[in-house]
Amino acid sequence: MIRIGQGYDVHQLVEGRKCIIGGVEIAHEDAMLGAAGLGDIGKHFPDTDANYKGADSRNLLRHVVALLKSHGFVLSNLDATIIAQAPKMAPHIETMCGNIASDCGVKRSQVNVKATTTEKLGYTGRGEGIAQVDHEQHRQRVGPARGAQRITSPRRRPRRQPGLDGVDRTPVA
Repeated sequence: MIRIGQGYDVHQLVEGRKCIIGGVEIAHEDAMLGAAGLGDIGKHFPDTDANYKGADSRNLLRHVVALLKSHGFVLSNLDATIIAQAPKMAPHIETMCGNIASDCGVKRSQVNVKATTTEKLGYTGRGEGIAQVDHEQHRQRVGPARGAQRITSPRRRPRRQPGLDGVDRTPVA
């Protein structure tokens, strides 16, 4: 089974507070859980819980990866976009990708991070905050529970696929 998750996160830039993205401190995770059907980051690490104030995000990521593995999921690939006018992300992206891959226990080639600006529009454009969008794809590694029978569905016929000219382009099995 393949599952895909999407995450969106925003952080206010605050003078005197470290800005750490992808495990990299830059001068000035939620899709993974969603893909596995395990809720969101706020469910597991609520911002109202003082235990998580100032927590190392890499430790949280490693915890999420262990949780996913315990449910039989492994990360297939991750694609993240950082949205920020400043600070500039380009010098840090390779290190971020390496940190994320290491923490997720995957190859570097399975992780992609890119950055964009909002051309000085909105809170990110004014430098008040940073946003991030990620998409992850997970595959389930484990088979059915011990003793369970594998259920197979009857083979379905492909749906009719007419082309623009009206000619049926359904593949023949």
